[in-house]
Amino acid sequence: MLLAVVALTGCRTPADTQAAAAAGRKEVVRGTFGTYAGAPRLANGRVDVHRLANELHAIKAQTYNWLIWTGKSDWEDLKEFLPLASRLEIRVWITLVPPSESPPTSKFYSEPFRLDYEQWAVEIARLSRKHPNLVAWSLDDFSHNGKVLTPERMAGILEPARRINPRLAFVPCIYYRHAKLPFAQAYRDLIDGVLFPYRHEAGEMNLTDYDTLEAEVAAMRKLFGPSMPIFVDVYATRHSRLNDSSPEYVRQVMLLGRQVADGVLIYCHQSETASPAKHAVIKDLFHQWAR
Repeated sequence: MLLAVVALTGCRTPADTQAAAAAGRKEVVRGTFGTYAGAPRLANGRVDVHRLANELHAIKAQTYNWLIWTGKSDWEDLKEFLPLASRLEIRVWITLVPPSESPPTSKFYSEPFRLDYEQWAVEIARLSRKHPNLVAWSLDDFSHNGKVLTPERMAGILEPARRINPRLAFVPCIYYRHAKLPFAQAYRDLIDGVLFPYRHEAGEMNLTDYDTLEAEVAAMRKLFGPSMPIFVDVYATRHSRLNDSSPEYVRQVMLLGRQVADGVLIYCHQSETASPAKHAVIKDLFHQWAR
């Protein structure tokens, strides 16, 4: 009789449990809109966490992507920011820099664990258990770093973290020109979304035109699968090798990204005093989306 009951009710296999957890991670981040990096800082270099939280609340951002890079205290400052963000119902992602953006190529590591992504993943997962509004983490320029961050290594990085918090999403930065079929096949079962910096790569790279955005997002979906969330990363701050974007460009890419993708992040967080026109565009659209 007991066997019959088991047969009728079914039994969740480990594969079923893993699939449910993966689906849950995708749902946690789907619909994201917010800003990324560019946090205001105090005179001593620490992040002004109260100002950042208030600015995000004022523009009605529901997510902030916290970049750990140029400040040695960024990790500790994040711990102060998370409860402030939680009270304002702001979700948080963390972005780390990869080997290609660390010394000797760059001046700074992501501190304090530097290139030990195994430890980073575990520590972020532990922090996310303490602060449930920490919902995702990312590696910048992930698609530049496949020789070091191999699928095998990433599986080893992610598995212990997912044991700690199965709902913590991993959403790495992947560029259109790197998103080829072999890359997608190697990584798509490991990731929970794609942070997609839009640079008009299907045509001549620039931060002026946006006519290729819909096709590029569609191509990413075809490669990574229809259930994979795609998040358009909009350059409100100029790219190091491209032109600066205009407020109207930011508006149009945000609007189109909202239509064709699963979320929109603004790189970088814009100051009302230093960049009033772009700040106004972002605030206007976020207020509309928050209704």
